[in-house]
Amino acid sequence: MRFGVRLGIDPGDARIGVARCDPMGIIATPVETVPRGDGDLARIAAILTEENAVEIVMGLPRSLSGAEGPAAVKVREFAIALARHVAPVPVRLCDERLSTVTAESQLRSQGRKGQKRRAVVDQVAAVVILQNALETERARGTAPGELVDLDSAVEKTEMTEGTDG
Repeated sequence: MRFGVRLGIDPGDARIGVARCDPMGIIATPVETVPRGDGDLARIAAILTEENAVEIVMGLPRSLSGAEGPAAVKVREFAIALARHVAPVPVRLCDERLSTVTAESQLRSQGRKGQKRRAVVDQVAAVVILQNALETERARGTAPGELVDLDSAVEKTEMTEGTDG
């Protein structure tokens, strides 16, 4: 079992949910909802520093079949940008199927409605993503998900930028 605080990230088009775990990696708790756009990477980097986190676990949206669609492509691009911003802290992508649905369900069962639920659903989804990653790591004995590889991301970017179409 690895030691250290990890951040869980649920990246959305409008908001980014952020969660953290304790240094033992037992339980995830909500931290903040970061508005998407200018300054979002800097704010996440600041939270990383404030929490003294050793890793970021980001949810990767997949369909129920496991396929990746346009939303996953956007998350992968965001993960690369974040990984560059927080290097050398590793960023991992973990399957997040149904995390928002689970978060919504938990909040509904607590009686949270409308605006109050929307205000925290991204944080709760980040908690679900991180908690699943922690439990997967405990069960398998290895780090969860896939590591964002900046070296191959640079190669892909250079290859795409070098094409005329």
